[in-house]
Amino acid sequence: MLESARYKKEKVMAILRELQSVAVAFSGGVDSSLLLALAGEACPQRVVAVTVDSPIYGHREMDAARLLARQLGVEQVMVAGRQLDDHRFRANPPDRCYICKSLIYKDLNLLARERGFSAVLDGANADDLADYRPGQKAAREAGVRSPLQEAGLTKEEIRLLAREMGLPNWHKPASPCLCTRIPYGETITPARLRQVEEAENVLQQMGFYPVRVRHHGPVARIEVPEEQLPRLLLKDTRRALLDALTRSGFTHITADLDGLQSGSMNKVLPPDTGKGSAR
Repeated sequence: MLESARYKKEKVMAILRELQSVAVAFSGGVDSSLLLALAGEACPQRVVAVTVDSPIYGHREMDAARLLARQLGVEQVMVAGRQLDDHRFRANPPDRCYICKSLIYKDLNLLARERGFSAVLDGANADDLADYRPGQKAAREAGVRSPLQEAGLTKEEIRLLAREMGLPNWHKPASPCLCTRIPYGETITPARLRQVEEAENVLQQMGFYPVRVRHHGPVARIEVPEEQLPRLLLKDTRRALLDALTRSGFTHITADLDGLQSGSMNKVLPPDTGKGSAR
């Protein structure tokens, strides 16, 4: 598999060299990190990492993205996110990701034009083609290129290459935005996002990772990997969580017995909508 991944990597490099100058939508996840690292090699001095700074992303994620951009030696531009200013996005419909990405790519295209970059790139991969990804529709409409996907790189291959290149986040689990913790149709507010972030920080500080805290009004539904459930349910752990999450504003604290489930909020979507895997 590694040899196949290396072959596809060269296809990515060829795409990047042809573009010559690129603005990379950079979240700090493994996909966009690999793309940024390759762009730094293919287009030295003509690449910029563009990161959206918004309450919908946790502070940990923002800090990690800043650190990695510095480690890669690539210029990073922070763009203020406008999602919470958009009433359509705040209403939290099933196509929320489409609205979000449309806003982001509009801003990135503007920045790219102002700075003279030939293209805006995202880190979509080949696996995303089989998933419910409304953000990809926004990318295509905005003319955003996806070199990893165009080269046929899968998530597993991306991790192999990231590890080979020494990227520190090669094994990092998917970290979707905090809005994915709020049920569709429930208004997205800064207060709810803060609640979720505070609760997840508590769990991570206790050694649970990856973790999701789903926001169901007064109820916090905790998702951790199934093998971590026994420790989550220990008496001392439960007491500490009850105390901490109650202070965050939740009234009832629950644990999902199914464990961590990517896309658990998508269970309510109609079958013909598709099921996302990174929520």
